[in-house]
Amino acid sequence: MKPLRTLALAALTCLPLPGWADTYLLMAEEDGCYWCAKWNEDIAHIYPKTAEGRTAPLQRYDLHGETPDVVFVQRVHFTPTFILVEDGAEVGRIEGYPGEDFFWGLLTMMFERANIPLDKTG
Repeated sequence: MKPLRTLALAALTCLPLPGWADTYLLMAEEDGCYWCAKWNEDIAHIYPKTAEGRTAPLQRYDLHGETPDVVFVQRVHFTPTFILVEDGAEVGRIEGYPGEDFFWGLLTMMFERANIPLDKTG
C-alpha cells in the first residue's frame, strides 16, 4: 500500500497550481529603437521594484533574433512591444511606448483583463 501512496503523492505534486503560473513581461526590442531607449530611460530601472515587476519580471528579446518559445496572438511587428505571458501564452499586449504616464495605466489594464493579481508584498 505504501508504494501506491507514494505514487499518488508524486502525481499530485506534478499538477499545475494557479499560484505557480510562469508569468512574465516580454519586451520585443531592436537596435536603434528610439522608443525602446526612452522606455529604458524612464521605466527599466523602476520596473523590477514595482508590484507589476514582481508579478511579471521583465524578459527581453531582439525582434530580429531568435523568437522566444511563446504562443503569440499575432506576430510582433513594432518595437517596443510589451507582451504579458502566462504559462507560455500571450495574455496581453502593449504595442509601442506611449510615455511613462500612459504605460502604467495600460499595464494595469492588461493585468486586470488577464485576471492576474499583482504581488503587493514588496
